[in-house]
Amino acid sequence: MKFLSRILCSCLLLLACGSVTAQPKQKIVVAYVCSWTDLRLPDPSLMTNINYAFGHVNKTFDGCDVQNPEFLKKVVGLKKLKPGLKIQLSVGGWSSGNFSEMAANAKCRMAFARDCGRIVKEYGLDGIDIDWEYPTSSEAGISSSPDDTKNFTLLMRDLRKVLGKDKLLTCATIADGKYVDFPACIKYMDFVNIMAYDVANPPQHHTTLFRSPLSGRITVSEAVEAHIRNGVPKEKFCLGMPLYGRGDHGDAILDKYMKTGYTGGLYQEHWDPIGQVPYLTDWSGQLVWGAENPRSIAAKCQYIIDQGLLGGMYWETTEDNAQLDLMTTINLSLMQNGRATIPQKRVLLLTGADDNVALQTLTTMGARHGFEVAVFRPNDTYTPGLFDRYHLIYNAGMQPDAWPTAARADFEKYIDEARGSYLVLNADTATTWKWYTDFYRHGYAKRARNVFYKREAPLGYMPRAVSDVAATEQAVKWLLHE
Repeated sequence: MKFLSRILCSCLLLLACGSVTAQPKQKIVVAYVCSWTDLRLPDPSLMTNINYAFGHVNKTFDGCDVQNPEFLKKVVGLKKLKPGLKIQLSVGGWSSGNFSEMAANAKCRMAFARDCGRIVKEYGLDGIDIDWEYPTSSEAGISSSPDDTKNFTLLMRDLRKVLGKDKLLTCATIADGKYVDFPACIKYMDFVNIMAYDVANPPQHHTTLFRSPLSGRITVSEAVEAHIRNGVPKEKFCLGMPLYGRGDHGDAILDKYMKTGYTGGLYQEHWDPIGQVPYLTDWSGQLVWGAENPRSIAAKCQYIIDQGLLGGMYWETTEDNAQLDLMTTINLSLMQNGRATIPQKRVLLLTGADDNVALQTLTTMGARHGFEVAVFRPNDTYTPGLFDRYHLIYNAGMQPDAWPTAARADFEKYIDEARGSYLVLNADTATTWKWYTDFYRHGYAKRARNVFYKREAPLGYMPRAVSDVAATEQAVKWLLHE
């Protein structure tokens, strides 16, 4: 009986354990933070790791120069907000040379490694990331040698020797997985960041997930397969994703499209159902801009999860829009939910102290169309940067003179820098706020090209007064690009 009881207890325990839903394992999310973007620190809650770009091999091949060291200190200061955050110095980047000469000389190589160790200790870093683009190749305008691949392995060995086992050592690699002898050097590295982007220019897309007629020389999935064939275990690489588009960077409309959604009436938006990416075409139907959006980033995140990869990486934090849609998509998908998750759009309602009708109406719209609603009233305390969290500011009666001073300054930036959209209803334009008067009465028509046109529609310029619920709903949907 005791034996049967033990079996019965074991079976019940197994059944109980089976009824518990397994929690998804959090993936690594590596964010590149650039030394020249020192006006915008990232939100550390959205990532697990930061690669600070860049350090460079010095001119005497025996040390490392750090760009903008004061900003690096500020980035390291983010650890106070998130103690578990890992921060590495990324050495290299496109057109960053002196690697070949340094790695070829044993004395210089070790001196460089020791200097990297000094920097890690001095700044309180968690390791080093090597972004040599690329061993044996002069494609980036740097010197190279046939011995670079062998010397890259020796460099990894020497860096690991100096850094010890408790610090991170990683590298960034070309999508094709070429130039590095992974079987020889992967044992020295914690993981590899695949730059699965910038593989083509229009009329081809530079980062399709799967092969389609729009794909460049290699797709994201093919890049992963190439690295596996070349000796990188799945659990030791992060898939790189761009937060930017690629095309004609001399075109102001295309340059701003990723952050504003504005196409100027000159381009048409499309979705590639095979490549799982958005893109823009010109009047002839030819692809002129390979883009990303939350949907395409979520698809890449799901691929990371399905393939059992270590995590994701992206370049770079300031390329995202003001609402951080792409970074939030990655955070929700890889760090929180363990599945592809697209964040909802967000609307901030400005309204009078006693007006709940506008809130109820907008909340009902949000439930119908999938956007979140928050409210700000005249007596609420304004937090700097609040407006940037919202895709649309909907003013349903808060008079301009009732806005806090800090809110006014932020709103001017919000509009002038095309950070989001604004819709106004029943708000008096009589104000001592000169900027707002100019904006509302005659300035907005000029700004509309850069700010309000999320897509072409017969609604005229914004802001515009709307007098009924149906018109308001149409305007909100249009401005949210729904």
